[in-house]
This record gives sequence, C-alpha cells and structure tokens, in this order.
Amino acid sequence: MSKNKANNHLTSFADHLDQQYGKRGTAKREKFEEEFESFKLGVMLQELRKDQGLTQEQVAERCGTTKTYISRIENDASDIRLSTLMRIIREGLGGHLRLSVNF
Repeated sequence: MSKNKANNHLTSFADHLDQQYGKRGTAKREKFEEEFESFKLGVMLQELRKDQGLTQEQVAERCGTTKTYISRIENDASDIRLSTLMRIIREGLGGHLRLSVNF
C-alpha cells in the first residue's frame, strides 16, 4: 500500500478532539479543555518539584500546607486557588508564576 493511501485514514488530533468533544466553544469541549489545562498544571508542578529533588512533604512544609494537598494538586489541580498556586511556586519551589492569555 502506498504511503498516501495509508494516510487517507488518519485523523488529525484537532479533528479527533472536534469529533470526540465538539468544536471549541461548545460546553463539552470547554469542559475538556479546562480539565486538560488542570492536568497539565498538576504535571508541571510535579515535574518542577522532582527536578529540584523535593518530596511532596518538603514542598508542603515550605509553603504551609499538607503533603496530601500537594498530592491532590499534582493529580488534579482543578480547584486550586491562584493565591495558593503562587505560594506553592514561590515558597515551595522558589519560582515565580507568570500568566498569559491566548485568544
């Protein structure tokens, strides 16, 4: 089978998301996008912590929270307050948070 024929059945990731969750702007797609951003935030925090050789308990002690809370954020950051996120990054990890908005 030629390469072009094999590629005729491929779907782009964007098309897959449109099919699975609807177009951007629909309630189902927006919910997916929000949950995915939360997931990425949790993974980012976990990677930053591990890169510094810190345990969840050490980060928690530095920023005045519990290991359980740090674990919950790393696994599902969907309900984290901005002030808490800033404190974890600043006091727990020694970094600075920068935000951007994309349209």
